[in-house]
Order: sequence, then C-alpha cells, then structure tokens
Amino acid sequence: MQIESLLTIKRTLCHADCSSKKRALEMLATLIAEGSENINADELFQQFISRERLGSTGIGEGIAIPHCRFKTAGATVGALMTLAKPIDFDSVDGQPVDIVFAMLVPENAETEHLHALAMLAEHLQNPNFVQALRRAETDEDLYRAAIGNDI
Repeated sequence: MQIESLLTIKRTLCHADCSSKKRALEMLATLIAEGSENINADELFQQFISRERLGSTGIGEGIAIPHCRFKTAGATVGALMTLAKPIDFDSVDGQPVDIVFAMLVPENAETEHLHALAMLAEHLQNPNFVQALRRAETDEDLYRAAIGNDI
C-alpha cells in the first residue's frame, strides 16, 4: 500500500491553526468527511476521541497517527495535516506534535489496518520524508511531499 492510495490533495492541510489535540482531531474528521459522502464528521470525531482514550497515537518526534476502524465503504482513507504551531498530543516522548496523519480502515479489515499503520509508521520514521513534510508551504506542496514527488 502506498500513501498515494490513502491521500488526496483535498485531505491535505498545511500549517493548520490548531490549539489542542481535540481541535486537531475535529479538524481531521471534518477534512475527511468533506471529501466523502459516506463519512459523518461528528461520528468520526467521536471515534478518534474513543481511540485516543485507549492510548495516545502520538508516536514521538513531533508526529501523531490518529487511526480507527470506520464505515469507509471498503476503502482505507487518510488525511494529513501539518500544524502552524506544535501542540501537546500526550506523545510517548512527551514532545509536542506538528505532523498529524490520520487513517481510517474498513471496520472488518484488521490485517489491512495493521499493514497500513506499519507502512505509514515506516514512512514517518524516515527523516528525509518528515523533513519534506515540514518544509511544505502549501497544501499542494504537502501532498506532493507525502506521495513522494518532493523527496
């Protein structure tokens, strides 16, 4: 699975003005729902919140990967957001987060969920990839960096 299969430019937001983890999750839910007929932003936001109660999805190094299983009409869906100012995300390393990559997988896709998370985590552990995301100045730049056209 490639990032390009998860992401669209409409689900990419560069330098979002966000003051809290809750607000970031709300913005991501809205970003995803706006591009989909089948996804309700409020329901998705509640799923993100429920998942965060199980443990933070802040993986460290300023990165978070909020994720959940959701009614996605069979597709794995992603959204990427960089933040204008880092926020507290209860990350494992205690560092604030400035890159948030959300992912939804179909409700019954447990194996796909794990594979997609592993692929995403692998990319986000690559310093060149992360630097390219952080250098992006526009939504389009961020999208290009994410799908690899700028690395």
